[in-house]
Amino acid sequence: GSSQPPPSLPQTARPILLNKIEGHSDTVNKAVLIPKEDGVITVSEDRTIRVWLKRDSGQYWPSIYHTVSSPCSCMSYHHDSRRIFIGQDNGAVVVSEFLISEDFNKMNHVKTYPAHQNRVSDMVFSLESEWVVSTGHDKSVSWMCTQSGSMLGRHYFTAWASCLQYDHETQHAFVGDYSGQITLLKLERQTYSTITTLKGHEGSIGTLWWDPVQRLLFSGASDHSVIMWDIGGRKGRTLLLQGHHERVQALRYLQLTRQLLSCSADGGIAVWNMDAQREEAPQWLDSDSCQKCEQPFFWNIKQMWDTKTLGLRQHHCRKCGQAVCGKCSSKRSTYPIMGFEFPVRVCDACFDTIKEEDRTALATFHEGKHNIAHMDMDPSRGLMVTCGSDRIVKVNNTLVICDKILIFVTSCSICDKE
Repeated sequence: GSSQPPPSLPQTARPILLNKIEGHSDTVNKAVLIPKEDGVITVSEDRTIRVWLKRDSGQYWPSIYHTVSSPCSCMSYHHDSRRIFIGQDNGAVVVSEFLISEDFNKMNHVKTYPAHQNRVSDMVFSLESEWVVSTGHDKSVSWMCTQSGSMLGRHYFTAWASCLQYDHETQHAFVGDYSGQITLLKLERQTYSTITTLKGHEGSIGTLWWDPVQRLLFSGASDHSVIMWDIGGRKGRTLLLQGHHERVQALRYLQLTRQLLSCSADGGIAVWNMDAQREEAPQWLDSDSCQKCEQPFFWNIKQMWDTKTLGLRQHHCRKCGQAVCGKCSSKRSTYPIMGFEFPVRVCDACFDTIKEEDRTALATFHEGKHNIAHMDMDPSRGLMVTCGSDRIVKVNNTLVICDKILIFVTSCSICDKE
């Protein structure tokens, strides 16, 4: 059931570039905006942690340039306490805690935690529980006490753990891994329990975003798709969103405007309207013959022999999920209500039921113009920062269209002129 590659997507307006921050000599793995300050914190493979403050000239200059002994793979920054946690990649992999001074001019090492046996892929510091939770390429998630510095617990997966979200109130951890699974764990001080495993992606999980208010989990993966998991809803519905050309590496859900922002490795930025009525894409059905014309598929030897016909290749209609042959599914259509923003295979019967208004886009697509490995936003100021393998950090101003009314939400990433 292969689908055609997406055509180039309609180009609307771009995020407005305010600043380019250059200076790192290797991949920038994470960049975060400092709340209430004109500042950005970056960590890089070049073994530096840098705090950039905006000067009167309008340019960002490093006020802290701190070199550590090994590449910095990830970070968690807690603004109110000025605490910053860095994942390092140096054989016996550690998480290092630093304290940044009030004026952002000094950084002091506080503690080192023996977190993982391989690269740290993601981490979250929780002030509420005084824990630092981290995932790593040693296929584990670990949680450590930031008061004593000791390891509290660890859970192993069958694949590299790639990304993490944490609910501070309920102590639930969501961990994405390279097998395409997401595991939901309830962490306790000395123990833990596995709540459930979410399976839906056909590639490694690149990013997760948890919205604790609506209890929605969003995941982006190397299969170029985004899935919304309704964790709070009894039915546990899932919505598939397809519009990217490359692996999805960053997500942010904007509660206020009910919009989801997703960024992919090729610099694509999508803004999804999550306020719209959407439908779940159907599960693909199994069949030994086309569910429209009843011709056998090529593995159905018995029917091929009985009817003296050649077996056909199996495809799937994205709208009804039925197993169909190529002849019975010769048409392509977008179907945004099910998350298909570019044309996908549909059977001829379903194609005839799709009206022109059903093809109205429910997402807009924009060009970030560089590799995006990570993205952070400050909803209160309309700022977005992106970084990646091109060593450049971009600070963008973000305007958003919401229900066709141009409003300045200091939370989104695009200026759309309709």
